[in-house]
Amino acid sequence: MTGRGPRARSVRFLRPFAYAVLPCEVLLVGCLVAGVSVPRPLLLGAELLVVALLLAEVLSWLRLRRRGLGRREALAELVPEPVLRLVAHELRLLAGLGRWVARRPHGVAGADGVFPHARDQAALMYGFAFVCVVETVGMSFLLARWPLVHTVVLVLDVYTVLLVLGLHAASATRPHTLTGDVLRLRQAAHVDVYVPLDRIASVHHEPLFSHEKADGELNLAVGSQTSVTVRLTGPVDVPRLFGAPRPVRVLRVHADDPRALYGALSGALTRARTAPSPSPGPPPRV
Repeated sequence: MTGRGPRARSVRFLRPFAYAVLPCEVLLVGCLVAGVSVPRPLLLGAELLVVALLLAEVLSWLRLRRRGLGRREALAELVPEPVLRLVAHELRLLAGLGRWVARRPHGVAGADGVFPHARDQAALMYGFAFVCVVETVGMSFLLARWPLVHTVVLVLDVYTVLLVLGLHAASATRPHTLTGDVLRLRQAAHVDVYVPLDRIASVHHEPLFSHEKADGELNLAVGSQTSVTVRLTGPVDVPRLFGAPRPVRVLRVHADDPRALYGALSGALTRARTAPSPSPGPPPRV
């Protein structure tokens, strides 16, 4: 009980401070981009407030660490969970680019089966990235007379291209896997669900090209298609991007080789359900 008081006071002070300072900083940046003259004392004061906020956050994080909290727990006390999840998602996308270039898939060590699923979306993602590159070049020419605006838009456009490529890279480096008695299904960097085999009621090879949203169903479509349907005996939780719970009983997924995924999963289910029961051992002596 004594540990929760200081943490609560830190959060009560820092979060309202951040909610007040950060929008003002965004407003000032917008004024500068638009060419509005901002008094230097006001600009300096705003920057000092941002530095003070960052310093207070770091000191509070160190204080929470000294009280025994883990790194993520201490960070969660200071930063709202949706912000943490969004930043983590962006970092996973950028990390996916590095894995893609290095040809190092994520989470496949020790897997009994690896099932890539990004092939059928490659043409669409490359086309989207090409359009973003063309838009970047066009905006660069159009804004050449306004250096500040040109720089800001150029940074945003380049980052957009990286995110588009990161979405495809995350899918390419995060395949579905089957390891022991667990099926792991993924999509890009925002869906990662572990399904125990003993919770799977049935699996079907079922190519579908249209999907209606329904409660308790999750469609991990690639190129607008799914090819394998997994029905569960009980729900598994697949949190949304910002952490909201989503219980799911039916999962529809796609793989580059859907028959291989279906066959491997069917075989694993058969082996799990027909495994011999352990020997009861010798009867007790009377």
